[in-house]
Amino acid sequence: MRLLLVEDDIQLAESLTEMLEAQRYVVDTVKDGEAGWSQMQLMDYDLTLLDVTLPHLDGVQLCQRIRNHGYGLPVLMLTARDTSQDKVRGLDSGADAYMVKPFNLSELLAQIRALLRRGSSQATTALVWGKLSLDPNTYEVSYDRQMLRLTPKEFSILELLMRNGRRVLSRSFILESLWSMKSPPDEETVKAHIKSLRNKLKAVGAPKSLIETVHGIGYQLQAQY
Repeated sequence: MRLLLVEDDIQLAESLTEMLEAQRYVVDTVKDGEAGWSQMQLMDYDLTLLDVTLPHLDGVQLCQRIRNHGYGLPVLMLTARDTSQDKVRGLDSGADAYMVKPFNLSELLAQIRALLRRGSSQATTALVWGKLSLDPNTYEVSYDRQMLRLTPKEFSILELLMRNGRRVLSRSFILESLWSMKSPPDEETVKAHIKSLRNKLKAVGAPKSLIETVHGIGYQLQAQY
């Protein structure tokens, strides 16, 4: 899941980004409304978190622009303004939810999960590919009922492959999907994660070719028979 955070408080933005990335979200962060709008047009996001008070274009105006241009992703507004009038203004602009600072981080995460569930039932459905099973809700992965212990990035790569089945995913596509734009690694990083993932799958009895390399293009899951 890729999130866009539009927040001009640098310390808060860094704290939220760290917390969200620990929950396996990919987070792109910008500091003003116009930058947020530009970012929306560059990438596909599953959810955006908007501060209301932003330079150049405030959160309410940005939300209105997002809706006026047909973007249907969930919008969660973050604000220090705790009045009924402010909440009404935010929700009327097209926001799906409204949280007042300072907020409880557990409640924020729960709100994000709820909005993502509302936006796409696909996000919470267990994935199965032959003997391989992955549950996005519990972060559990098993092959032939044997559990695997994966790193967050290994889990995310495997989930991306399972959601795409036999579609060939290039290394650049995997990088763009699973790493934030502020610090993308090179393609060798993807190769290293794929190698580690294959070794862990092999250790529980999966065929080495479960994740196939399509030379010069990328990776795909082995056809089911």
